[in-house]
Amino acid sequence: MKTYYDCPRILRDFLSYHESIKGQSQKTISEYYLDLRMFLRFVMLMRKELPYSTALDTIDILSVDLHFLETITLSDIFDFLSYLANDRECDNGSGIGAAARARKLSAIKSFYKYLTVRTKLLTVNPVKDVEFPKIRKSLPKYLSLYESRRLLSAVQGPNAVRDYAILMLFLNCGIRRSELVNLNIADVYEDRIRVSGKGNKERFVYFGTSCKKAIDAYMIQRKQLILSDNQALFGSRNSNRLTVTAVHRLVKKHMLAAGLDPEEYSAHKLRHTAATLMLSNGVDVKTVQEVLGHEHLNTTEIYTHIENTELKIAAEANPLSKFMTEDTDESIDF
Repeated sequence: MKTYYDCPRILRDFLSYHESIKGQSQKTISEYYLDLRMFLRFVMLMRKELPYSTALDTIDILSVDLHFLETITLSDIFDFLSYLANDRECDNGSGIGAAARARKLSAIKSFYKYLTVRTKLLTVNPVKDVEFPKIRKSLPKYLSLYESRRLLSAVQGPNAVRDYAILMLFLNCGIRRSELVNLNIADVYEDRIRVSGKGNKERFVYFGTSCKKAIDAYMIQRKQLILSDNQALFGSRNSNRLTVTAVHRLVKKHMLAAGLDPEEYSAHKLRHTAATLMLSNGVDVKTVQEVLGHEHLNTTEIYTHIENTELKIAAEANPLSKFMTEDTDESIDF
């Protein structure tokens, strides 16, 4: 783990715990670091009664210790959340959105849970019962079955075999971009792939006949490639492991070729598409959760709302949905 020299020892121990014991990714550790550093700097600003306009990145928090953390109250938490909502500068003006505030609150909750439950260094958790900001949930966008077929049929070019296999994996297995670029040749089995997901948690994801054919065709081509990382499954034109950015570009390219809006759909939307297609064809939500590698079922359940919407549309499309007898009070016996 990288050393965070501008953080107090107690925060560094927390970050080390989440990396070495919890096995969380470096990205998650970095987010904890940034969010908690901001929180502690804000509380320090308030305690020292510095001008509210003082830049947080100028505030030293190395002196923060257990006693300092013990004196933080619910009022401090609310002041920080108010600062984020109203005064924190962002690209769109003052104040950051509910989702970003929720993430920072989650980091504070994790920190105090570590202090009170895991290490028992503190007895009082001031943030335990603080509710998360209400976040407006929007249904994820996805391709229809017809649009998915259009996308696959539009794949052309010098890397067509590779790109077709990649799109097939997205649409059949619902894996993330980061999971795809981290795939090695050894992760491909006869009827499944081994995926390393968030928090380095491994899972097996099975694929169907068409996806297997696409992967087999690419594997023949892959044997002829020499990459700088020769374990990598997917390589780029400069003989390196394929990057997330390159995957993003190739998906946009084929979206455009298929006549789909590349600004509206992305590689992550193909993951949404895989989940929706599975659910619409009878796969239960718990199984979809395992396929996608979601830790919590409620993350997967958003796709059931999509299905409910589609079912309503299907019902309305039935020509008998608006049929009425001349006397609407008359019952019809069959």
